[in-house]
Amino acid sequence: MTYIANFPGFWVTNFKGELAALSAAFLWAIASVVWSKVGQRIPPLELNFLKGVIAEVFLVVTIFLSERSLPAIEPIAFWLLLLSGAIGIAIADTALFAALNYLGARRTLLLKILTSPLVALIALVFLQETLSVAAWWGIFLTILGVAWVVSERVPGTNGKEAYFWQGIVWAMVSTVGDAIGAILSRLALTQTTISPLWSTLIRLTAGLILLLIWLVIKNRKIRENYLLRYQPLLTINLWAIITFNSFIGTYLGIWLQQISLKFAPAGIAQTLNATSPLFVLPIAVLLGEKVSFRAIAGVLLALVGIALLFKF
Repeated sequence: MTYIANFPGFWVTNFKGELAALSAAFLWAIASVVWSKVGQRIPPLELNFLKGVIAEVFLVVTIFLSERSLPAIEPIAFWLLLLSGAIGIAIADTALFAALNYLGARRTLLLKILTSPLVALIALVFLQETLSVAAWWGIFLTILGVAWVVSERVPGTNGKEAYFWQGIVWAMVSTVGDAIGAILSRLALTQTTISPLWSTLIRLTAGLILLLIWLVIKNRKIRENYLLRYQPLLTINLWAIITFNSFIGTYLGIWLQQISLKFAPAGIAQTLNATSPLFVLPIAVLLGEKVSFRAIAGVLLALVGIALLFKF
């Protein structure tokens, strides 16, 4: 009876990083459905910057209310977080939006799955993280299950065949950027006592700075007419949607990702973070889409892999 009473606490204590990664994947699944609609009206670079600014406000308010001062942090860890944000948020997220425009969600998500084994291999080489045989099988089965789901051909995809290779390039840029960003975060978080909340703020700030520079270079007359160009599109309803999505997808999503990277091995954390396509399936059912047996089987296969990652 004592074990049963302590069961929820056991999971939270022993699998804090893994549960944070799955929560982030769930929130990103919801956000991806919304961004796929909003992205048709606002270009990738501008949308990435806008959602980042909103998420930054949420982070600053949270830190102010929690009265958490920035702890002492080694300069190397601080610069690792800055570099992680510049690569993993500014470059990788913008590339992801571009890839979605060229390839559509299914193909892009299929290529993004490569982030997980890439993170595990980088962590193995540079962080000397060793994974058990069961964990490697878990990673393999999870990737296989997700790939089986997202590679299924469905009607109504928005891939643009004329720009196929451009989409491939953008998707790979996003994949490599995510992997490098995750490893840099993991390296910084394991060498300092900084909280995931502060590390999220540092990463997002670095990403916003690079995005702002990118925008200025792209539009030298930004102060005169650039923002006015999109003002008619930013209705009250659209602002509400972007704010909500920034809250769950960027503010909470990246925060949970940082928690997962701090308390779970990088390969496992990134694998679970990559399970967003699995959570899209029930959302698709709620939206009236037909889900095939293949999709359900892929989910079950990935769940077996996740069970192995939890090391029962």
